[in-house]
Amino acid sequence: MLKAPQHQVAGHEAGIGKLGPLVDESGRFYKPLQGDERGANEVAFYSSLSTNSGIPEHIQRFFPTFYGTQLVEASDGSGLLPHLVLEDLALGHVNPSIMDIKIGSRTWAPEASEKYIQKCLKKDRESSSLSLGFRLSGLQIYRSKELGFWKPGKKAAQKLSTEEVKLVLRRFVSSNTLNDLDLRPDCAFASTVYGGSTGILSQLLELKAWFEDQTIFHLYSCSILVIFEKELALKGKNPGAHIKLIDFAHVYEGRGVIDHNFLGGLCSLIKFISDILTAPSDCRIDISAKADQKNLTADNGVVADHKSHTASDNGVVADQKNLTVSDNGVVADQKNLTTSKNGVVADQKNLTASDNVVADHKNLTVSDNGVVADQKNLTVSDNGVLADQKNLTVSDNGVVADQKKLTD
Repeated sequence: MLKAPQHQVAGHEAGIGKLGPLVDESGRFYKPLQGDERGANEVAFYSSLSTNSGIPEHIQRFFPTFYGTQLVEASDGSGLLPHLVLEDLALGHVNPSIMDIKIGSRTWAPEASEKYIQKCLKKDRESSSLSLGFRLSGLQIYRSKELGFWKPGKKAAQKLSTEEVKLVLRRFVSSNTLNDLDLRPDCAFASTVYGGSTGILSQLLELKAWFEDQTIFHLYSCSILVIFEKELALKGKNPGAHIKLIDFAHVYEGRGVIDHNFLGGLCSLIKFISDILTAPSDCRIDISAKADQKNLTADNGVVADHKSHTASDNGVVADQKNLTVSDNGVVADQKNLTTSKNGVVADQKNLTASDNVVADHKNLTVSDNGVVADQKNLTVSDNGVLADQKNLTVSDNGVVADQKKLTD
């Protein structure tokens, strides 16, 4: 019997009049196939995985098992519809803590329509995608049998600020995950979940090593799903922490070019998780729930709507149109500046590399700001996003713009 997934944290949800994924008791996940080119793209990608010699066996494990397509009674009552049949990634988990992390500072492909690009740009600008190179699409963190899960609404999770995302990465591996976000995360399970030879960081580094060389695919709007069992960690047992790559509706041929968009976001995520392992007790983030929380669940206390605020309590300026430097040292308007307080060069027209950017990533791993740069053909935009100068420029707010399609 098919039913809605119990532990879905992002994407469309199945329900009465709502089309969404379903699962069965055998461990299979049925994802409605999108009727346009996105559905065809995803089927083609999954179909090529098992036969593509460019994807080594140790990387294959980061992708869900694909069982083909099948006509299934749709969750919205519209009748039989084609579905992707995949591995149910939550199978075997009792109370899993899960993060869906969308990778890349740009979530739209060059081939996308202007309308779709503008839609994606809006979401990217309202999230941490531009500043960090990734954003949270959804999450749930298990607290206890009495309290259940801390699970922000999907829209709220996607709009978390840079500092809030950093806090959630710490909260994800903490024992004190109560309602109060002002509570200092203890990162009690950081070494167990993020660290070790089989932990999340080790898996991300393995994935990164492949993306530094692979030129087969460019993955846009793809997510990394992070899962572990907190109850096992509490008992001192292996929490089964692992990652999976999901969502491949926007995969395009790499044509011999490294996927710098995905690689940059992946390196940024690695940087922040490494920081937690290096200094698990060093949590300097202080966020108060004093803003409009209309888009949040009642128990999460995360600042949801910064529209009416000039600055949040953590010093991140919400409206930066008329400001030069925010409290956390990030330059807001960099037209006439040379260097921001955090050491990022703002005007790089005549520069080849800022002090904190790695120039040659063949022999190095991750620079201080988490961005790997091969600067033979690339420069770096104000927010640390790699830009190919042949086809790209940098807009006033530091967002890389594709001149072929954008004027932003």
